[in-house]
Amino acid sequence: MKKNIPTRETFFNEVYEIVRQIPPGRVLTYGRIAALAGCPAHARRVGQAMAHAPADETLPCHRVVNHAGDTAPGWTAQRELLEAEGVVFKANGKVDMKKFEWEIEA
Repeated sequence: MKKNIPTRETFFNEVYEIVRQIPPGRVLTYGRIAALAGCPAHARRVGQAMAHAPADETLPCHRVVNHAGDTAPGWTAQRELLEAEGVVFKANGKVDMKKFEWEIEA
C-alpha cells in the first residue's frame, strides 16, 4: 500500500513551520525535519524546500544543516549567522552536532 505523500506546497509549508521553531543557537538536519514533517525518507525534499524558501525574516534557514553538520554549499554567510548565535564549529568546519542539534520530539 502506497503512503500518501503530501503535495509540494503542503510539504514545503510544513517544513517552513518546523524551521520557524528552531531556537537560536540550535540546528536541525534535513533528515530530522523530514521525519518531523511525517516523511522520513524525504531529506532531499527538505533541501528543495530550503532552496525555494520565501524571503521571510521569521524563517531561520541558516539553522538547517546536513546530518554531518555541514552547512549549505555556496552559502558562506550561513556559518557566520550560526556563529553569531553561539553555534560552535569543530576544527573540520562542521557544526558540533552533539552540542547544538535541537532535541525535539516527533
